[in-house]
Amino acid sequence: MVLIKEYRTCMPLTVEEYQIGQLYMIARHSNEQTESGEGVETVVNVACEDSTHGKGQYTEKRIHLSSQLPYWVQSLIPKVFYVTEKAWNYYPFTITGKQCSFLPKFTISIRTKFEDNNGSNDNCLNLSETELALREVDVIDIAYDEINPKHYKEEEDLRFFQSKKTGRGPLAEGWRDTITPIMCSYKVVEASFEVWGLQTKVEDIIQKSIRNILLLGHRQAFAWIDEWYGMSLTDVRLYESEMQRQTNSKIVIDDELLTPSSPPKFPMSPSRGWFSWS
Repeated sequence: MVLIKEYRTCMPLTVEEYQIGQLYMIARHSNEQTESGEGVETVVNVACEDSTHGKGQYTEKRIHLSSQLPYWVQSLIPKVFYVTEKAWNYYPFTITGKQCSFLPKFTISIRTKFEDNNGSNDNCLNLSETELALREVDVIDIAYDEINPKHYKEEEDLRFFQSKKTGRGPLAEGWRDTITPIMCSYKVVEASFEVWGLQTKVEDIIQKSIRNILLLGHRQAFAWIDEWYGMSLTDVRLYESEMQRQTNSKIVIDDELLTPSSPPKFPMSPSRGWFSWS
């Protein structure tokens, strides 16, 4: 049985504003988290188009993780270990697939949609009756949910932060029911690790890790609002390109990169893969 979690993350933004803030946050966060030889390497970032969803952006990334894994795991895996992420972003809808370089039975499928509401849509992604029966809804509060102490920064504490450009914040208790504007990121994650004896434990760890990433990333996206607010989509794409260039330069590549001349076809059914911000 595949574990299905639906994460609902509200932000004091409009869906239009969130698109800029999300792109800025991902680019900056990836750069800050990347060390020499380890981190997120962007292989492809190009425009794409689909007959159903229209124009969008296709990205392909390699997430190099080897030294970040426990020593006992490092001893069992190839020296060159990475996750390949493929994402089709037809905003406000995205679908992401990732593949581990040596664990084909380890898969995660992600579908995401953004709406201008406070998380009140009970089936935003049109899940089937079977999926709804298996789904667990997890509402993330970017201001009051506890984060890992090592990631805490006083200037990113949304209980006290106020934007100078927009005047939004601080976020008081119950802010999702009282504040405007407000939007919600609906993200359905299906985690599967088909190894007998480890499946339940590993899938649970995956989902907890995803929740922690979502909480931190969305906190940062709002805490950094004065740096990206007012950017156009063209502006933030230029910023993204420069951050990707800087981030890629930190990573030592031992193998030849695959850079397709055109993005692969958008999957009409949910892809299996690793986690993505998208």
